[in-house]
Amino acid sequence: MQETIHRGLVGVVADTTEISFIDGDQGELSYRGYDISELTEASYEEVVYLLWNGELPNAAELSAFRDELAPLGALPFEIVDRLRCARPDTEPMHLMRTAVSNLACHDPNPDEVDAENVRRIGHRLLVQFPTIVSTIERLRHGLEPVDPDPELSIAGNFLYTLTGERPTEAATHVMDVALVLHAEHGSNASTFTARTAASSLTDVYSAVTAGVGSLKGPLHGGANEAVMRALEEIGSVENAEPYVMETLAKPHGRVMGFGHRVYRVLDPRAAILARVAQKLARESGESKYWEMSLEIARVMEREMAKRQRAVAPNVDFFSASVYRMLGFPIDMYTPIFAVARISGWMAHLYEQYADNRLVRPLLAYEGPKGKKFKPVSSR
Repeated sequence: MQETIHRGLVGVVADTTEISFIDGDQGELSYRGYDISELTEASYEEVVYLLWNGELPNAAELSAFRDELAPLGALPFEIVDRLRCARPDTEPMHLMRTAVSNLACHDPNPDEVDAENVRRIGHRLLVQFPTIVSTIERLRHGLEPVDPDPELSIAGNFLYTLTGERPTEAATHVMDVALVLHAEHGSNASTFTARTAASSLTDVYSAVTAGVGSLKGPLHGGANEAVMRALEEIGSVENAEPYVMETLAKPHGRVMGFGHRVYRVLDPRAAILARVAQKLARESGESKYWEMSLEIARVMEREMAKRQRAVAPNVDFFSASVYRMLGFPIDMYTPIFAVARISGWMAHLYEQYADNRLVRPLLAYEGPKGKKFKPVSSR
């Protein structure tokens, strides 16, 4: 009997979930039944609570959740020292992966995977991820880390610990939106990796570290870095159209930030980020890369219509210019993605540990058979 091969597990439904729903043909994304466009009106903490508990919090629940998180954001000094001792040219995602793994060494109970302990670790990781990223960024520029302010939100604290200055409401809102849009996206590569690791009943830190490693890849979390590097290469609005045309003329030429493994129409997160980017460009006065993005999108829409192809911008296309306007260096884009996605990873780990089945797919063997062993003297 000939096996059906699903390379990349395309089309394989491995399990059920109640966390998020994606309709790639219609361009729909919802978390726990709420459309993503509505959830951008909420804070990141509200959305995390929704992902982890199944419903949006009321005022008292939200306040209690924030109170639980407030004292957990500071890193153990040993983690900071390890980051301080790294080579200055170390890629941030290597540092982040190492820091996450090392957090297990400073947890009195890192290994139990009962519901209560997994949630305790989840709370810790949620607020320590932003501190890890801001600490990496400050140390490599010769600046001392800044401890989180318990009065600030997760988005506000991320910006505060990066700059040492309390962020504006506008900047905090943009950061909230970016975190919400990247918080969860079904069984993507890093989420599937984290769930697969957890299915062996390994500890949360190991599963999350595996997710961080998967996110690092340029086909996943590194995609918005590639978009920003392309924008820098293009250099000006005038060069945008020639760049697109030259890229499309190449065999298998691909304009970074267009197309998606799931969506066949416009990524709904891209449409939301486009609106945020437009407002941010007006307020910041840093509109160069946003205007270049608009021109690339215009040319791509025209050229795809000629070719009768449905290739639309994805979330990485607009997040690149949004992060630039917020002042983030390119190699921090993927770590920022991880700051958002830890909420989705933990939501999936809660599901996995609660009703676990070891992930063990098959491979169709196509190698030789029937070979006879010979001792080394006869080979």
